[in-house]
Formats: sequence, structure tokens, C-alpha cells
Amino acid sequence: MGIVAGLDSSPDFTRIVVCDSDTGAVLRQGYAPHPLESPEGGGRPADVDPQVWLLSLGEAAGGGLLEGVQAIGVSAQANSVVPLDTQGNTVRPAMVGGDKRSQVAAADLIDALGGREAWAQAVGSVPQTGQPVTKLRWLARTEPEAAARTAVLLQAHDWLVWQLLGRPARRTTDRGGASGTGYWSAATGGYRPDLVELALGHQAMLPEVIGPADAAGTTPEGLLISAGTGETQAAAFGLGIGLGDAVVSLGASGSVMAVHPEALVDQYGMITSLADATGMHLPVVTTLNAVRALRGTAELLGVPDLESLSELAMKSTPGSHGLVLLPYLEGERTPNLPHTAGTLAGLRRESMRPEHLARAAFEGMLCGLADALDVLRGRGVDVRRVFLLGAAAELPAVQAAAPALFGTQVVVPQPADYAAIGSARQAAWALGVSQGTLDPRTPPVWQGAVAQVLEPGEELAVGQAVRQQYVSVREQTHPGAL
Repeated sequence: MGIVAGLDSSPDFTRIVVCDSDTGAVLRQGYAPHPLESPEGGGRPADVDPQVWLLSLGEAAGGGLLEGVQAIGVSAQANSVVPLDTQGNTVRPAMVGGDKRSQVAAADLIDALGGREAWAQAVGSVPQTGQPVTKLRWLARTEPEAAARTAVLLQAHDWLVWQLLGRPARRTTDRGGASGTGYWSAATGGYRPDLVELALGHQAMLPEVIGPADAAGTTPEGLLISAGTGETQAAAFGLGIGLGDAVVSLGASGSVMAVHPEALVDQYGMITSLADATGMHLPVVTTLNAVRALRGTAELLGVPDLESLSELAMKSTPGSHGLVLLPYLEGERTPNLPHTAGTLAGLRRESMRPEHLARAAFEGMLCGLADALDVLRGRGVDVRRVFLLGAAAELPAVQAAAPALFGTQVVVPQPADYAAIGSARQAAWALGVSQGTLDPRTPPVWQGAVAQVLEPGEELAVGQAVRQQYVSVREQTHPGAL
């Protein structure tokens, strides 16, 4: 079929991979940071001029990177909203990331619709600070003039696709991106314009949701542009996960997602019901505390880095001599305990050693993520293997404990640009369908991720005992929280 490209516009950079459309083999790569100015005090800006995404894209594609490419797929950061006026110009900079400015707006919206369960039933998720619907409420309350001028709502990948196509009258998105907005339901496959009005104060034009294998259009030069999707969905597609697979991401906070044939409605709001990039569903459960619990423990013990903490933990044994850390250092979302703190239980004279606390930090983090996995399992999600992502997945203490604590095979893929690869795979699918060589219901089969496979083996019983020790402390400290 030829060559395709995948473009991932993350919060900090643009990465492009050029792939063989039949096998997925990466032929060329490009990279460029976003030319963003850090706000006072550092950190990522919450407002970004979307033109910087185009500048970064142009730089990443330099040197003839896209020569011979027949189709492009685009993924971009989730939790972004680009408000446009009637002429298609940005009303204000794009609002991106987990925007803490909109915490009050999220609470307002939850109350305005009648509570968490009402939102879960409506769109499969409860408003959170990052979601576009919450940002719209903040905009209406804080910048009413900008809100009044907002006529069209796009997300980052929608806007980039629209720009690549030369800003046509038709604007498109995909199920994956739409499912993260807070005003599109993965269960019904439709928008809730009433929720846009509830948040923004008036209706706005929303992009057409096209199918996973559909093309958004063709550039004047004849380059096919696929539907595009969110960064999470693209990474899942790039990894090649399917039914029976879950992905555990180890960042400062953690997330667990799995492929499921139907949308899940969770009245407690612990599950965010996303759609994936293939026509299936991608329920997600997040924890607020993952690697941040390890970093905090490393600072407490005076060790210089996570590698040293892992080395120290490996000197202990499963169960950490009875020490249990509930790692709720920033409050917690799963279980829903926003105002709680962490707990260290099981202190005895013989357990008060650095290596046991180090081990308890790793076990506490992984048990917290196992709780999130169990939320999905409890709703009928099949989990036969877990893909473990993030730099911390390479740590020996994580790899030693994860299979037994999760109770299943654990796959640690080699680091790669999975979101960009997933975008390229989507481009290959749309190209194949347009040429009549691929079925719109079946994506192209690409080489799987190169990975290390870890089995629980004989450690399974020990791991389940450690897990039970953790659950007992959680239940004593926070009865009925899960």
C-alpha cells in the first residue's frame, strides 16, 4: 500500500513517525518541542496559542520527512478545547491540561445536572477539572465576552486535522476524542448539546463524529487525512491492545484502562467511559497517587532516585515485614477520598527499617492500581494480561511485585512513540479502506510492540496474601470506600 505517517501533538512536543503501511515498521522519525513560554513559577501553561502546535509540526516534519507519504493520522493531547468564532478564528488561546482553575466549575456542573449519577448516566463520566465541558463553564463565568463569541468547539486533534485540510467548512472528530469532552456519550454515540448550553450558556457548533476507518478529507496535494483521535486512544491502538487487555500507566498519578465491547455507566463516577479508536470502548479508572508515592518515599528515606529506592526495596521481602502504605498522599480518586491523607500501618520494631518502607511504597502503589483494576473487573471487564507503561515500569521492584499483585501476566513494552504509531496505523486503515484493500471493520494487523513478559508463577499466592493485607488496612481505615 505504501507509506503513512502518524503525528502526535503532546503537551510539550510534536513527534512524527513514518511507517510502512503493511507492516507498521518505522522508517523515519521527526521531533520538535512546542515553543511554549512557561508561566511564572514554571510548569505548563494552561492557555496555549494553537499556532504553536502548527509551528512545532512544521519543524518536526522538516528535511523531507513526509516525502512519499500517502496518508497522515493525527493524535493530540486530551483535555483541550479550542474555542472559535463564526469566522473560524480563535476567540482566546486554547485551554489545555488538568486545569485547576476549573475546580469550582466542575462542582457547579455536577450540582446543576443533579449529581454524579446524573452525569454518569448522561455521558459516562463525571465532570473533572481537565474536561472541555468544565473549561466551558469556567469560560462562561470568568470570561463572559469570550464565551459569548464562541461559536465552534474543537479539541486539539480536531483543530490540527482541520488546519491540515485547509480549514474546510466541514469539521470532524472521532469517537475517541469526542468521548472525553463531557458532552458526548459513548453509550449512545451522540452529543448532548444541552450540556454544552448548561456549561457555556448557549449552543455551539460541534464537529461531526466520523468512523474509525473514515477519512476526514484530502489535502489539496492529495494527501489523505484520517479521522484522528485522542492521545490515549492512539497509544492503545499503537500498542495493539484488544479484548482481555488492560493498560496500567505509571505517571505521578496512575490510570488503568481496558478494552471492552460496551460502554460502562458507573454511578459513583470512578469509571470514565471513553470510546477507543477501533469502534470498541475504553473504560478508564484513575488514581491520584502512583509514582508520586515513590518519589515521596525516596525523599523521606534520603535516597537520590527511584532506581536507588527500587534497589533498597529489593532487600526486603513480599509483605514488607507487615508494613502497609495506603499511598493517598494527594487525597484519592479511587477510592473517592478527595480530602484524606496517606496511612502507614503495621509499624513494629522489626519492620522499622528503610528497606521495608521502600518495599511498602512499591506494594502500596501497585495495590492502589490493583484496586482500580478490580473496579473494572467488578463490572465484567475481562483482564487476562496487563500492559505496564511509564519509566517506573522498568524498575526491578515494580517488575518483581506487579504480576503477583495484579494476579495476571504483565507485559512491559519497550519505550516507543505508541501514540504516533497508533496514529500512523489509523492512517493506514483509512488509506486501505479508500483503496478498497481493507475492511472498515478490521484495522490493519501490524507488528506487536516488542516487550518483556512477566508471569506471576509461584509468587501468585504470596502476592494475593500481600494484597489481602493491604485491603484489610484500607477497609479498617476507610470502611466501605470501595
